[in-house]
Amino acid sequence: MNLKEIIESGESEITEFKTSLAEWRGVVETISAFSNRNSGRVLIGVADDCGIVGVDIGKKTIENLANQIKQNTDPVIHPSIRVEEIDGKQGKQVIVVDALESDQKPVLAFGRAVIRVGKSNQKLGYEGIRNLALQTSKVYWDERICEGAGLEDIDEEKVEWFLKTRFTKRKVAIPAQMRFEEVLMNLGSAKRIDREVEPTNAGILFFCRYPQRFIPLRILCARFRGVELSRTTIDSLDCSGTLVEILEQTEEFVRRNMRLFGFRTPFSFRRIDKLEYPIEALREAVLNALVHRDCEALSDIRVFIFDDRIEITNPGSFPHGTTPENPLHVPRNPILCQLMRDIGYIEKYGTGIYFMKDVCDDWGIPEPEFRISDIETKVIFRSGGKAVVISEIEKLGVELNDRQRKGLKYAFMEGFINNQIYREISGVSDETSRQELSQLVEKGLLKIKGKGRSTKYVPMVGD
Repeated sequence: MNLKEIIESGESEITEFKTSLAEWRGVVETISAFSNRNSGRVLIGVADDCGIVGVDIGKKTIENLANQIKQNTDPVIHPSIRVEEIDGKQGKQVIVVDALESDQKPVLAFGRAVIRVGKSNQKLGYEGIRNLALQTSKVYWDERICEGAGLEDIDEEKVEWFLKTRFTKRKVAIPAQMRFEEVLMNLGSAKRIDREVEPTNAGILFFCRYPQRFIPLRILCARFRGVELSRTTIDSLDCSGTLVEILEQTEEFVRRNMRLFGFRTPFSFRRIDKLEYPIEALREAVLNALVHRDCEALSDIRVFIFDDRIEITNPGSFPHGTTPENPLHVPRNPILCQLMRDIGYIEKYGTGIYFMKDVCDDWGIPEPEFRISDIETKVIFRSGGKAVVISEIEKLGVELNDRQRKGLKYAFMEGFINNQIYREISGVSDETSRQELSQLVEKGLLKIKGKGRSTKYVPMVGD
């Protein structure tokens, strides 16, 4: 409904009229009542009989009203306040104050708790306050109504793509007779407020044509030269769109900015290519950053690529009671998690960190590191350099012991290895060192350069 239709419908459980700003105390009380139950709006400049009297708007009118609400509510309410013209440019101005139901109840106004009952506010006594507090359940950020957005901002083609993909991945039937808004509500992507269906934050992040118009969620990607932050980047990209689009853009950026190692061995004429990092582990880390982030934090997610590592930084710390060593499934945004699971991006809750560690280990790079503070979480993937090809060599049937893997990795990283270095890093005798290095030569993985004390072993495997 537009504003004129709302006014013509009269006062209700979610609509209150105030003639002027002289009734500001009543505005504060009613906003508090709406915050305790059902959400609602106060229209200032409208009489009880639905007559539009208008309000004179000064330079600090809105600021003063916001401060009056802020100073007299506990916990503090930050409602949406806007001015609308009725009947065009020369019409009367009405102040619209929208308040969403709070996830922290009871909300007090002037030290009192009130709720909306019918067209009036009702003061709560001790038992009423106690029951309100007991009934209050956590309202997650992703299930809240997205302020300023409407169903017209939802892209039906994106919803259709989601339903088809969900059917392919999870065999969930595509609803045939259900209305569009009912589909969205069933997905947790919209809610009915009064007689209107409005999109939630989850709905906007998944199905909006341009979500960043309402929610400033994006990923900043940058490739730096060397191993330190600098003002100069080799490549950069601001990833925006829906969560799926952001994830795909980020993956494409990472792919084009990591090294591809190609090699052949004496056991195969076929060239084998291997990326510097496992895409599956990086995708999991980025996905976690998107669906588990503190969406009320204003900082962007950052994916920074250096010569020796990739850092993925996400606003917000781990949920209370969880750690990288004990990664319980405690979602900040359960609807986003479910939607991602529906289309196959999440297979099993609570296993993402274990998955990343296993994939990195199989790939031949160190397990990801986690650095956690009160304001952000950073995941660091260390490069294994060209040594990542060792696991591929073993897949071809070449048998290596742990010492030989370590020696071969050193040779790949440094360009050579000798008998002394092999002994030092492996802790073996001179005889064992010579024997195991000779085996690597026989397997066609190292070749000898030089003679005597200057003998070096260099990688035979190459592009």
